[in-house]
Amino acid sequence: MWPSGGAHAWPSGGTSPTQTHARGHLVYAARGVLSVHTERGTSIVPANRVAWTPAGFTHHHRAHGVTDMRIVFLPAALARLLPEHPAVFTASGLAREALLTLTGPRNYDPAARTLGRGARDRLRRVLVDELHEAPEQPLHLPEPRDDRLRAIARMLRENPADTAALAELGRRTGASARTLSRLCHDELGMTFYEWRTQLRICHALVLLAEGHQTTSVAHACGWVNPSHFIEAFTAVVGTTPGRHRAQDLQSVSSAV
Repeated sequence: MWPSGGAHAWPSGGTSPTQTHARGHLVYAARGVLSVHTERGTSIVPANRVAWTPAGFTHHHRAHGVTDMRIVFLPAALARLLPEHPAVFTASGLAREALLTLTGPRNYDPAARTLGRGARDRLRRVLVDELHEAPEQPLHLPEPRDDRLRAIARMLRENPADTAALAELGRRTGASARTLSRLCHDELGMTFYEWRTQLRICHALVLLAEGHQTTSVAHACGWVNPSHFIEAFTAVVGTTPGRHRAQDLQSVSSAV
């Protein structure tokens, strides 16, 4: 690690301390899957995504599977071009190469350093331009504030395969389905079923990173039919579970 960013090898399950930075930062998993936890919710970062945490947000990172984490801190002038809230973006090929170069030996290893300050500044601008053009991706799972929704979130995190309808979950927490539906819209910005699908896909990414097979992941996350899981996974992540795993394996050999 160094002032402008760095690389960190995490064992599966490795967790950073809870911390706050004076500068916003981007994190990318050159291998494995990262989760970024803030008071706003949890961002899941597979190999085709980049997570943004603005300055001042208390957060911690967790590795799922053996993970090669890359981190780039941004100066305020560039950070202003990105959202004021935690977000996840698609990592284009150009964004990925900029991240790997900024966090690779060309930047930090004295024996191999060939990247001057001007080149670093230009690469950071290219990286932010790429992310500025990329739409935010649905891999940020917002954290509910209402106690009843928080209780449901705890239940579903403990058992993502729970298929109970919203009315049944409401009976367990003392709220009507209508009230819970309104709270989901107001606090999460999506329907309950959209949020539960997001939660399940996030959990699926973690299980895949830990080496579980697609069929067992589908069942663990609440899908009876693996093909329906593959369809839902692809809609959110942008690739099938099998291709996602292959991309992760390929990134091991191509990371700088």
